[in-house]
Amino acid sequence: MAIVPNPHKTTGFLGWIDDRFPLTKLWKDHLSEYYAPKNFNFWYYFGSLALLVLVNQLLTGIWLVMHYKPDAAQAWDSVEYIMRDVPWGNVLRYLHSTGASAFFIVVYLHMFRGLIYGSHRKPRELIWIFGCLIFLALMAEAFCGYVLPWGNMSFWGAQVIINLFGTIPFIGPDLVIWIQGDFIPADATLNRLFSFHVIALPFVLVGLVVAHLIALHEVGSNNPEGIDIKKHKDPVTHIPLDGIPFHPYYTVKDVVGVGVFLMIFLGIVFFAPDGGGYFLEKPNFTPANPLATPEHITPAWYFGAFYAMLRATPSFAGTQIWGVIVMGAAVVILFFLPWLDRSPVKSIRYKGPIFKLWVGAFVISFVLLNYYGMQPPSPTGTLISQLCTVVYFLFFLLMPIYTKREKTKPVPERVPHDAH
Repeated sequence: MAIVPNPHKTTGFLGWIDDRFPLTKLWKDHLSEYYAPKNFNFWYYFGSLALLVLVNQLLTGIWLVMHYKPDAAQAWDSVEYIMRDVPWGNVLRYLHSTGASAFFIVVYLHMFRGLIYGSHRKPRELIWIFGCLIFLALMAEAFCGYVLPWGNMSFWGAQVIINLFGTIPFIGPDLVIWIQGDFIPADATLNRLFSFHVIALPFVLVGLVVAHLIALHEVGSNNPEGIDIKKHKDPVTHIPLDGIPFHPYYTVKDVVGVGVFLMIFLGIVFFAPDGGGYFLEKPNFTPANPLATPEHITPAWYFGAFYAMLRATPSFAGTQIWGVIVMGAAVVILFFLPWLDRSPVKSIRYKGPIFKLWVGAFVISFVLLNYYGMQPPSPTGTLISQLCTVVYFLFFLLMPIYTKREKTKPVPERVPHDAH
């Protein structure tokens, strides 16, 4: 019996690769023949932008490591050397430091889009969990990187954050010394954080991002309507009727988003790299000094909301253990969102006014917490932070009640928008 050649089989050099590695299959499965909903909007830029910023952080980090010295006696001077003597060193440093802030901005907006459009709902629970793990790894990566310049705010910020482990009963004080490798943040501390920042956590981040994308492409992308486009397929081709190939339609769309993002991002890098004192704090322009405490110790701005919760929680018996618990719970509760949302619809477009009011209150409380977390302690700031912390947790804890009971709008069977 004659063997009929496969007309779709690649030939030449590409065919040689495909026989040994599924290059063409990966291209088709994840780009040219991956069908995404045809109604993606502005909010769907931030996933690709997060990937862009991750690549920026990895590449600029490689170049910075070539000149950085993870030594308490030389770290500060090595950063100054990068800024003053390495060709384009100041640009590389600012691309990396501003990139950290850009990473959190796009990740926060990406998570918010998932929240309002129900991207955490069945069958995408695992995608959301991977995203939350990415957020946790990103927080750890950012903290380690924040300490590396060994400026005065870096030093004291490291001392405050690491000392939070001291609130753990019985083993806390010994645990702090074990983590630091010394009685105060010192050379051993810097080396350990450098190892995590440069080697361990980037591997974890990249692995989680790959897992996030694999899970996404396994079940398919959500959309602003919250409609499953796989329910309606062409009877012959089995292609979703409300889907379009990710490439070239959304790759071209993402190029436009990348262009706008780069104009804003590079504008900040070139003209305001300190972000008005939020991206690079004034005390961090002086070397670490264990004998000179900054007037006001604050974390990086992207930790401001969680730091405000920590400060707003009253201490009991002279310990901040409850503040640490509240701060940790604010992150952990995100993992349970897929099971807290009991609404019969996914998208905010079809949910009732109660959910929309709670989302508004949640956003306002998070912004206020972030603001007051960066301000010096004050009675007014503490009171507002306490109220916003309560709103933050009530948004999640009451979600099973108000999402299940409120009246929703009927969801259309098909995506009601034309391809664009």
